[in-house]
Amino acid sequence: MKNRKLNEHPPHTYISLFSGAGVGCYGLTRAKFECIATSELDPRRLDIQKHNRKCRYPSGYISGDLTKAETQNSIRRELRFWRRRHHVDYPDILIATPPCQGMSVANHKKKNELERNSLVVESIRLTSEFRPKFFVFENVRAFLNILCTDIDGSHHPIRDSIELNLGGAYNILYQTLNFKDYGGNSSRTRALVLGVRKDLPDITPLDILPNRRKEKTLREVIGDFLPLKTMGAIDPDDIYHNFRPYAPRMTAWIEHIKEGESAFDNANPKRRPHRVINGEIVFNANKNGDKYTRCFWDRPGACVHTRNDILSSQATIHPEEDRVFSIRELMRLMTIPRSFRWSDIPETVLNRL
Repeated sequence: MKNRKLNEHPPHTYISLFSGAGVGCYGLTRAKFECIATSELDPRRLDIQKHNRKCRYPSGYISGDLTKAETQNSIRRELRFWRRRHHVDYPDILIATPPCQGMSVANHKKKNELERNSLVVESIRLTSEFRPKFFVFENVRAFLNILCTDIDGSHHPIRDSIELNLGGAYNILYQTLNFKDYGGNSSRTRALVLGVRKDLPDITPLDILPNRRKEKTLREVIGDFLPLKTMGAIDPDDIYHNFRPYAPRMTAWIEHIKEGESAFDNANPKRRPHRVINGEIVFNANKNGDKYTRCFWDRPGACVHTRNDILSSQATIHPEEDRVFSIRELMRLMTIPRSFRWSDIPETVLNRL
């Protein structure tokens, strides 16, 4: 402490686990929080975080399996460095969004997912060790009731594991909410776990829960974009306002459906999703009720799924044009601001290409 300058205050900081491309914690970066460490398995996603200058120091970008000691030790080294260099005794926030595929009701291919669901326990373990002032866990609606393997090797619902390991040190709020009711640009129901360290005076998890806001319609969110009515069309002023092309034969499936209707609702069977195998029509399975469905202009945007770039995913069809949503439209629906960068090449250069 003797090297600290007079009146110097430690910066606000956070640690991000399972951070993906950094979309979930980009708001903290915009709010001038310093990222001590960000951990992600896929180095390509970490590259996107680097494009957004998320960490002050290159060593803060940590690529690796969070269940491995070497990955966790890398995070510990960063925290020790910040303690020495910036007098940060504890991070202000730890945010964790462990993989949700094993918990999602939209995933029809999941099998035995106990190991993957137990990744949340690494978040619990590191939260207990690092003692952030606040922690935020976020995942799909079913998250809290899913079985995981706890730190002691026993099996518990995730909510019980959080309470058993963190309830003594933190006041914890377990909340299932839809982000569209709190300023989000599309419908996204999630389980949210907010923890506040008990030694912080006069603050509870309810104090950091955002205020409710009026939901936005799809028209309000993306109604101002340039129309893209032909396959391969790209906004000349925005390289990201383009959509993934699809087989021309599929146009017949969607060109006559109205808002809220699915290609499976076509009266003409030949206009329903199908394949032709050995000269015979084989109809596609309709596993989810909103596959090949045209969205409503004047309702909130549907939840953005992993494959929102294809017609066959859930509620992906533009309310007026015969296409899926563009990359930029999806960004806005996910409340990702224009300032977020997917490449280190400036958009002005990309647009000229």
